[in-house]
Amino acid sequence: MIRVKPDKNQFILFPNPFDEHLDLSNRWIKFSQKIPWDKIEHHYTSRMDKVMGTVAKDARLVVGALIIKHHENLSDEASIQAISENLYMQYFVGLPSFTKEQIFTPSLFVEIRKR
Repeated sequence: MIRVKPDKNQFILFPNPFDEHLDLSNRWIKFSQKIPWDKIEHHYTSRMDKVMGTVAKDARLVVGALIIKHHENLSDEASIQAISENLYMQYFVGLPSFTKEQIFTPSLFVEIRKR
């Protein structure tokens, strides 16, 4: 058996919160700082029923995914795939750490368009 020592220069993926390892000059980080997420959250949740229905996805997650979809001119499926592959996009939509999982099914975009 051969033990391979990890490359000390290798980019570390999220053992700590995002801002400790990401390049703060990245376009998605800069863009996320310009968006009034609190106002969006307030508007988004004000339109939701507080008693009935399933728990809604976080506003930043949904709106951020929509922004990515339209900014990059992607299909529903390609948007979800791009987010699952890109740590900066995951930061943009408000995830606390990198994940390979889909943030939601692409069919949620259909429900959002119906609203």
